[in-house]
Amino acid sequence: MKEKLTDALYGLGWAGVKKLPEPVAAGLGRRIADLVWKRRGKSVLRLESNLARVVPDASPARLAELSQAGMRSYMRYWMESFRLPAWSAERVKNGFAVKGAHHLTDGLAAGRGVVLALPHMGNYDLAGAWVTTKLEVPFTTVAERLKPETLYDRFVAYREGLGMEVLPHTGGSAFGTLARRLRAGGLVCLVADRDLSASGVEVKFFGEATRMPAGPAMLAQQTGALLLPVTLWYDGSAIMQGRIHPPLDVPETGTRAEKTSSMTQALADAFATGIAEHPEDWHMLQRLWLADLEPRQESQ
Repeated sequence: MKEKLTDALYGLGWAGVKKLPEPVAAGLGRRIADLVWKRRGKSVLRLESNLARVVPDASPARLAELSQAGMRSYMRYWMESFRLPAWSAERVKNGFAVKGAHHLTDGLAAGRGVVLALPHMGNYDLAGAWVTTKLEVPFTTVAERLKPETLYDRFVAYREGLGMEVLPHTGGSAFGTLARRLRAGGLVCLVADRDLSASGVEVKFFGEATRMPAGPAMLAQQTGALLLPVTLWYDGSAIMQGRIHPPLDVPETGTRAEKTSSMTQALADAFATGIAEHPEDWHMLQRLWLADLEPRQESQ
């Protein structure tokens, strides 16, 4: 029943919010965010706990301020996402301003595949729609399998409608497909600040240990593709801001595992730079650091 209700609510959002005028949808998102923030539920408390790592010298009042801004940013993401299918091509093109776009366009023009790796910042669906609309470049991405299956299907249909090829995270075939797209000179976009597998790479992130996916670094090594970190944020205007960071080089020496570790740490460092500058736009409402994860049960 809970899964059916969740699916129904998302369906209502996609069906209803996109019909609202943009200022009305934005105001609704802020009101919902403030209501959720005032309830001080688990997600809000987790967000504040995560932000305490990002801004270690913040007072309790400052953390509360950041978490409220964070919930507003998170709800802006959802309101924009519900409305994106109804946006005109011009609205999409003008809805995102990015620095360092030449790193992406130069890499693709040279015939190299490119991996864009992002944290949970801003609205990566809008950034993806900008790539397919403004640059007219298709790309492949991976989506976590959500429950119920109908909700996952909604997300896949939504992102495919924006011009993306979407592969399931589970099933084992995603990596091979991504590698083929890159060897053909294509573009792959991956959200990469939270490991969803058992093969994550341990990194230092804001001074503490966590795990991040090995996939972006491994794809770059195996295919020769460029690995470009991306960070996104809002600046108070209707236009989302972003930065494509310089390419992360594959180390010349070391084993494959050592190279993967080094590149993933460099990716984490690039993410940390962007998140520290715009902490309220990092939508990490889950446990992330190893110290916060529940210990695994020993097998009997």
